[in-house]
Amino acid sequence: MRDATVTPNGDRIRWVEIPGKEPVRLYLHGLGSSSPVYFAAAAAHPLLTGHRALLLDLLGFGISDRPTDFSYTLEAHADAVAAAVRAAGVERVEVIGHSLGGAVAILLAHRHPGLVDRLVLVDSVLDPVAPTRTPGGSGLATFTEEEYLAGGWEQVERWAGPFWWATMRLAGPEALHRTAVHRGRGTVPTLRGQLHGLDVPRTFLFPEVDGEPAGAELLRESGVALVAVPDCGHNIMIDNPDGFAGATAAALA
Repeated sequence: MRDATVTPNGDRIRWVEIPGKEPVRLYLHGLGSSSPVYFAAAAAHPLLTGHRALLLDLLGFGISDRPTDFSYTLEAHADAVAAAVRAAGVERVEVIGHSLGGAVAILLAHRHPGLVDRLVLVDSVLDPVAPTRTPGGSGLATFTEEEYLAGGWEQVERWAGPFWWATMRLAGPEALHRTAVHRGRGTVPTLRGQLHGLDVPRTFLFPEVDGEPAGAELLRESGVALVAVPDCGHNIMIDNPDGFAGATAAALA
């Protein structure tokens, strides 16, 4: 395990590192997840091994610190990741980002030009999400922070189910709630607008069963490759490791 200080208060981001050759690959997890848990099997897949890989947990999640005075905006997450990557002695990375991690990856490339060589977005967040009290991460944002800390998390635990809660429970409660709120609000300029304007190779993986993401035509026109992965749901790398590895290896070739 490696770590780096990413805030003036000394808060640390941590990651599991796999040695290998350049280009370095950075894996970013989704809301309430952890990169070493969700990406370990994929990073060890024969089609993806051989490169130095950073399985990094965003600030507030997994094995990273959980400060209560951090804003947890998507922009702040991206800047903290950039600080960690540079502290690791890495000048350029190929980024694989799942769900929320894809949104952070887009911002990382937009806000830190030259740091990101390629983007693989794994069923990434691209649009604001209206909060509703139904199962899923968007339900977190229906609570105020005070409500969530006072017991709303128990309802979220029931919504999430045992698989997701296994890593969600590791997150700082303030971190989880604030990140969910900012994920729902989106960014200015929009994530889609930032993604359209990037000049690095970009691939968007999506579950075949779901069909193409909204705005597929405009994504293609801006140079984003859309790749359907069969036999999977939102957690593509867990549901179909071989399909994920094949699609990701092709995108990074």
